[in-house]
Formats: sequence, structure tokens, C-alpha cells
Amino acid sequence: MSKGCVFGVGLGPGSQDLMSVRADRLIRGATHIAYFRKKGRRGHARSIVEGLLAPGVVELPMEYPVTTEIPFDDPRYNQLLSTFYEHSVAQLIEMTEAGCNVVVLCEGDPFFYGSFMHLYTRLRNRVPVSVVPGITGMSAAWTASGAPITWGDDVLTVAMATLPEDTLVERVRQTDALVVMKIGRHLDKLRRALKSAGREADAWLIEYAAMENQRVVPLKDAGDKVPYFSIVLIHGHGRRP
Repeated sequence: MSKGCVFGVGLGPGSQDLMSVRADRLIRGATHIAYFRKKGRRGHARSIVEGLLAPGVVELPMEYPVTTEIPFDDPRYNQLLSTFYEHSVAQLIEMTEAGCNVVVLCEGDPFFYGSFMHLYTRLRNRVPVSVVPGITGMSAAWTASGAPITWGDDVLTVAMATLPEDTLVERVRQTDALVVMKIGRHLDKLRRALKSAGREADAWLIEYAAMENQRVVPLKDAGDKVPYFSIVLIHGHGRRP
């Protein structure tokens, strides 16, 4: 019996009609799908493909043992996640060795800050793996903002709000255009960093880009809390004809 293949399929920012033709074909034809989710939740990736799956598809929900319950720099965090990924990989290998193809649903692009990368590095030398790229959330966000993110020779920086505040200030000062992800409880820190870098007035907040409840506002008008699916942007203003 020949081995099956694990397909890491990028779903894009959250709207079915922004998936690639290849992603749509693989998802509709899948006999086995896997996806990440928080315990007790359905999972955003699974929600995106609702109505596309074939009857009788076998589902493998991979439930994170921890998300924000403990700090990511706590030694337990990596230990718990490492064990989780090893267990998930073992399940995927068992399916492929039985000759099954498994579609792993990945929000955005599988190789851009996604959980699939941790499976990929453990799987790639053990079973066949194929990756289908997807539109990133940040691409949907700057499109929703109604303005180009970069011009001419602009340098674009993608930063995580989880970085130390002084590091954020330095990154903001050094770049022309900026994307900040993983904001959540780091909103106040990010605002301080933008203010220290003198660019607070240039920042925009995009919530749920490309989804039905999309919202685009200047960061100064965003309020005290932002949802998980939020991105902060600063547009470049570089060389142009």
C-alpha cells in the first residue's frame, strides 16, 4: 500500500471566495481533514470550510493544550506545545501510512506564522507533504484599508506585538511601512511604542479583514480592546512616478 500525503492548505483570510482554486478542489475532495482549534471551540479554520466538505469526511480536530493561559516564555508553554505537536504528527502519520490523504486546514498561509509549520518540520522527512499557499491576513487588511501598503523603495516590516516595548519602538522607527500582528492584550504596549516612535497618528486598525464583520478605523479611535483577528497598519509613502 502506498503512503498518503499530508496537504497543508492555506484558506486565506477567512472568506471562502478568497481561497485558491487548488485549495477549494482539495477541500471538496478530501476524505480526511485536520484542523487546529481551542478546546471547547469549533475552530475558525473549520468554520471557513463549512458547506464545502464531502459527506462522511473524517475529521481530526487538533486541540491546543494551552493558548494564552500561561506566558509563552514560561518553560511549560513550549513543553506542552511540543508534546501536542508530536501527538498530532503521530496521528497524521498513522492516517497516511494507511494510504489516506489528509488535508490540514490552515488559516491564512501555512508558512506565515501558522501552527502548520510545526507539523511540517516534523513530517517532511517522514511522509509526503504538499503545501498550498494562501492569501495572508495582512494582505486582506491593507486591501481593506483602501490604500497601498508600499510604494517604490519602501521597506515593509512585519512585527509581533508580543515583542518587548523597546524593540517595537526601534522597529517602528526604522521602517517605512508596518504590519503588527498578535495584538490582543498587548494593545496598550503597542500604542506606547507607536507614540514613542512618533507614528501613532499614522496607524490604522483592521478587524476581521475580508470577513462579514470587518472594521477599519484609525488606531486612536479603536477603543481599549481589540479582537484576536486584528492587524495594525502604517502605510508607506515612498517613491512613485
